[in-house]
Amino acid sequence: MSGQGKNNLLRLIRNCEPMTMRQQLELTVQLSIPAIMAQLSSILMQFIDASMVGSLGAEASASIGLVSTTTWLFMGLSSAAATGFSVQVAHLLGAKDPENARSVLRQGLSSVLIFSIILTSIGLAVSGPLPRWLGGGESILADASGYFRIFILFLPAFQINVFASGMLRSSGNMKIPSMLNILMCILDIIFNFFFIFPTRDTDILGLAVRIPGAGLGVEGAALGTAAAMLVTAALMLYYLCFRSNELDIARHKGRFMPTFKCLKNAAGIGIPMGLERMIMCGAQIMSTVIVAPLGTIAIAANSFAITAESLCYMPGYGIADAATTLIGQSIGARRKELTWSFAKITVFMGMAVMAVMGVIMYIAAPAIIGIMTPVQEVTDLGASVLRIEAFAEPMYAASIVAYGIFVGAGSTLVPCIMNLGSMWAVRLSIAAILAPSLGLKGVWIAMCIELCFRGIIFLIRLFRKKWLEKI
Repeated sequence: MSGQGKNNLLRLIRNCEPMTMRQQLELTVQLSIPAIMAQLSSILMQFIDASMVGSLGAEASASIGLVSTTTWLFMGLSSAAATGFSVQVAHLLGAKDPENARSVLRQGLSSVLIFSIILTSIGLAVSGPLPRWLGGGESILADASGYFRIFILFLPAFQINVFASGMLRSSGNMKIPSMLNILMCILDIIFNFFFIFPTRDTDILGLAVRIPGAGLGVEGAALGTAAAMLVTAALMLYYLCFRSNELDIARHKGRFMPTFKCLKNAAGIGIPMGLERMIMCGAQIMSTVIVAPLGTIAIAANSFAITAESLCYMPGYGIADAATTLIGQSIGARRKELTWSFAKITVFMGMAVMAVMGVIMYIAAPAIIGIMTPVQEVTDLGASVLRIEAFAEPMYAASIVAYGIFVGAGSTLVPCIMNLGSMWAVRLSIAAILAPSLGLKGVWIAMCIELCFRGIIFLIRLFRKKWLEKI
């Protein structure tokens, strides 16, 4: 389907016109594919970082793995802040009110910029002692601290990127965020190539070629990713403000000063998500603390396995992004039956796609981990825990997509509580029991059990339909 065809289908939602099941499926697929590509490119960038740094040895990989959960915390808070505004925009566009949608965009832009600067200040303050707090060994403290410090300095660029891409997705434009995130992945490879490795001589088609390099190692990986993100954020913001059909604020003047009503609505959506990200990442940090005493090999294997698993579950997040847009616009148009139909389509599509990905992950686990590290012990351990996780992928998809549905509905508090209870009461308690006897495998068995439990409770809430009562 062409972009024009997709826009025509979105107009059917906004104009309260009937939609056949085929049209609903077509629209879901057309929105999901670019969203999946955007999510996969983001994880592929982490995969590339891990592979390049992995060539430097297990300690270099462990230094990034040690602080990775903390970087996710700051990224999660930034995403929550952006979502508080993008969901409002989806509802307003569904209600055919682009003027107020642009007003929310302006207010959101100034708000998230201030928020990201505050987060950056906090991150810089803790960047020095953080690796020691997480239980890292002396050999990786300096690299871990340097990596995190560079990451946090460029957090405003990440904030702009996630805000602009979320706004474009809320309008139904999945193509541009996807293309720009793929560009970010390509730029990451190029920048890493020069930042991580030192100047070296290589043979290309029989010719001796000297390739310049900064030789910054772990910090070079952070700089490469940051530079790629900075370029992408600038392009994403330009398209949003100057080229978007629905949200081009450059041609429609207005105030950037946030109003109480807009901030209140954003807070109602974003604060539960932000608190959830904080406590969820706190749980992931606790998981890192459980893994850290198992040694450098376990830390590196855990980090690589998490990155590899991300390739499997990112399609679920892509479909969840599409679900948030579809549900948001359907609710804005006050179409309850269509909202429920899109909810069922997206959640079952997510489960089917991630079930297939789980099979692929199980079969290809040794090859996937082996790409990222030349250390055989790390490869063997990483592949074994990755295969454990493969069994949880369908139910993990159920929780991911259902969460995206609830976000589109503006119902974030209860799902956040469900995530927190599942993570802390189920995963961490089982991991603490199993880790001393089973090592890293015990931690991942606990993860598998918890993700299946989480999927079940999210499906129960989805099919009870209480989240639909506000329509």
